[in-house]
Amino acid sequence: MPDRTPPGRTAVALEDPALDPVPLTQRLVRYDTTNPPGDEAACVGFVERLAAEAGLETRVIAADPRRPNLIVRLPGRGEAPPLLLHAHVDVVPAEGQRWTHPPFDGALRDGHVWGRGSLDMKGGLAMMLTAMLRLRAAGTPPAGDVLLAVVPDEEAGSAVGAGHLVREHPGLFAGVRNAVGEDGGADLDLGGAVRPHPVVVAEKRACWLRVTLRGQGGHSSRTAPPGSAVRQLTRLLRAIEPGGLEPVVTPAVDRMLRELSAVLGEPLAGAFARLRTDPGDEEALAALPDADAQYLRSVLRHSVNATVIEGGTAPNVLPEEITVTLDGRALPGGFGAAGFVEELSARTGTELSAEVLVEGEAMPGPEFGAFYDDLVAVLRAADPDGVPVPMMTTASTDARLFRSLGIACYGWLPLLLPAGGGYRGLLHRPDERVPAEALRFGAACFTDLLRGRR
Repeated sequence: MPDRTPPGRTAVALEDPALDPVPLTQRLVRYDTTNPPGDEAACVGFVERLAAEAGLETRVIAADPRRPNLIVRLPGRGEAPPLLLHAHVDVVPAEGQRWTHPPFDGALRDGHVWGRGSLDMKGGLAMMLTAMLRLRAAGTPPAGDVLLAVVPDEEAGSAVGAGHLVREHPGLFAGVRNAVGEDGGADLDLGGAVRPHPVVVAEKRACWLRVTLRGQGGHSSRTAPPGSAVRQLTRLLRAIEPGGLEPVVTPAVDRMLRELSAVLGEPLAGAFARLRTDPGDEEALAALPDADAQYLRSVLRHSVNATVIEGGTAPNVLPEEITVTLDGRALPGGFGAAGFVEELSARTGTELSAEVLVEGEAMPGPEFGAFYDDLVAVLRAADPDGVPVPMMTTASTDARLFRSLGIACYGWLPLLLPAGGGYRGLLHRPDERVPAEALRFGAACFTDLLRGRR
């Protein structure tokens, strides 16, 4: 595939990409892989050439030639099962956002790599690939094979990316027990008291619904009858006003709360301890930084938001039909779209008519075993002052697809970030950027993981 660095931009010279993930991240950012439409072929082709020139095994698999998948294999010693690393190269649009530096220039300014995808997740791909290249260059094979899946389309459903690989080529992942991918932006501020290192062990799944409310219309100068669409809408919005259903503590969040309460001082420690027994304790949530309270409210319930409301023809006419699009996010387990419809029907006192727009794959509970311990051990060795934290992401990632093959999936993008820096909150926002030294830290962590994993 040709190198399609955009005209007018200087390509980054990758004199020694195995030693530094920073210029590699810059180069990857300079490929505009905005999804839609994606068009990730040039970016994937660049990675394929880089890996092949280093002597790594490569295979391109495409449902759409403009949007190929790439599998890179680093052979191991056969002493451990294969390990899967997965990274997507598509990015969300930057159009309409105000950026300090152009989003696809890959600028290195003020010690940061700026640009769309620097965090989500071309920087992560650079760290993973750098680790594999380092081991290859040193002639140090890992205990078992390492597979790197470079995929398109994660930001818009994964149909031609990880979804295609899992559906059509599951044999590629035979024997794989564990996988490492993005952390979905999971983060905690903790008032800057400590530097958390997220290890995502669970994620919510999307349950998008379009609810249609029908009832008697008429002149809006009169009080709307109880069965009217507008009164049903009022009851529905009131039912979801807290942000979702009743609070509940899942195993992943319980462990996070327990570990945080053990290492933090007051008032944070007490707040986390109280939430384990009463996840609806608003006083405990009020003791936390606002961003942390919002995150916890999201992972302590099946959340739901009304995102699109349509209906009505004129200010003085009560509509007979209103549609409401709901973005539901279900906690790990068996709860799904049908559960949302049932619960909201009970809360509104109306049997809701709902069309399921999207229902993501069900995610099981977390797995805490030897590989999780390896991830934590690498972080503790690399940053003794940091605190590895098991977390749940509120978003959905490609982990949901690889998990369907029986693979235990973890979101792990180790970055040495200033405590309370809030960098992960820049995902999908203008001025997305990552400290260069954080990328180097992450590449070193991946190298240690691949070299020493069990």
